[in-house]
Amino acid sequence: MDEIRLKALAKINLGLDVTGCRDDGYHLVRMIMQTIHLFDSVQMEKTAEPGIQLSTNIRFLPVDEHNIAYKAARLLIEEFELTQGIHIDIKKCIPVSAGMAGGSTDAAAVLYGMNLLYDLRLSQKQLAKRALTLGADVPYCLMRGTALAEGIGEKLTRLPAVPRCPVVIAKPGISVSTKWVYDRLSLNEQTRHPDIDQLITDIRQQDLHAIASHMGNILEEVTVKEYPVIAQIKESLMNYGALNAMMSGSGPTVFALFEERSTAKDAADALRASGLARHIYVTTVFNV
Repeated sequence: MDEIRLKALAKINLGLDVTGCRDDGYHLVRMIMQTIHLFDSVQMEKTAEPGIQLSTNIRFLPVDEHNIAYKAARLLIEEFELTQGIHIDIKKCIPVSAGMAGGSTDAAAVLYGMNLLYDLRLSQKQLAKRALTLGADVPYCLMRGTALAEGIGEKLTRLPAVPRCPVVIAKPGISVSTKWVYDRLSLNEQTRHPDIDQLITDIRQQDLHAIASHMGNILEEVTVKEYPVIAQIKESLMNYGALNAMMSGSGPTVFALFEERSTAKDAADALRASGLARHIYVTTVFNV
């Protein structure tokens, strides 16, 4: 095999709680992660000459060692002393700096693709160990589906697949730094934490309405306060029939769960007319 094309799937957080902070500055989390059918296309091809060539359709993205996908390729090339090179072309569809693991999922795809192209025969567990050195979300992006993420996000427990349902994704024309959000998060006795355990129960019971009603993201109190447009997008989606709408990750992307695709399309059309969001997609949850 000399060439491979992969889909690098985006994620949303059905629940996101922060329980503390480690001495090294990393926050301890409990999150319900869910992949959705929105993806970047990652094409990889072996090259006779050594080295990494990276290209993307987004002009402002780095194509050198500052890109996490580049780092993923370099990690395996150096570890296994590969003499051939690799050309990676990433067609971005997942919004950038959106709280949807766009960079992490590209890196996961590169690890997976390199493993196949060079017949490295690394197991899923061995790939995940290397993925963690790149970023806390990368092991989950290898795993996909529905999962509980704990620790700094690296401790993963597979959960039953959530009921298949339409999802609307809406990102306003702003970008948010994950570090900036976490640095401003205040944890005290008044902090309202989402009920992650109840969400897990709802998922096991396959109750979409209960899942939607118990969704929660502790980071909203930081990001929404700074960017009120997030609350406006949530309100618009709720007014047009969403079971619930919530910010994904550190934001600013909002996602909403629906029962019917027709309702989701109407909500997306209304949001486009409002001008509140720059990127709007109607998709579904993706289960493995």
